[in-house]
Amino acid sequence: MGEREDKVAELLHEAGETHHVVYRIVDGDDPDWASWYSEWLLNLSELPTLLGAKPVRSELTYMLVRLDKEFTEKRPAGTWEDYYAAELIGHLGSS
Repeated sequence: MGEREDKVAELLHEAGETHHVVYRIVDGDDPDWASWYSEWLLNLSELPTLLGAKPVRSELTYMLVRLDKEFTEKRPAGTWEDYYAAELIGHLGSS
């Protein structure tokens, strides 16, 4: 992975940790987790800068849900953060 992928993966990890803290009373259970992640990633992190553009929130939410399903189904090597980072940059990032 490149430097940009590493940084996006770190942001995804931070989002996960922050989400778990915010939803600690239910042990992180949040059926609408992707909406929360999208909001945080777009407005409270460096993701738009790393992507080179600010994606539409609904598209990022869709991508997170899709990637969750893919990762669960395919069980690729590595962490979910690394998998999502590469896919998000490939789909949403500008060169």
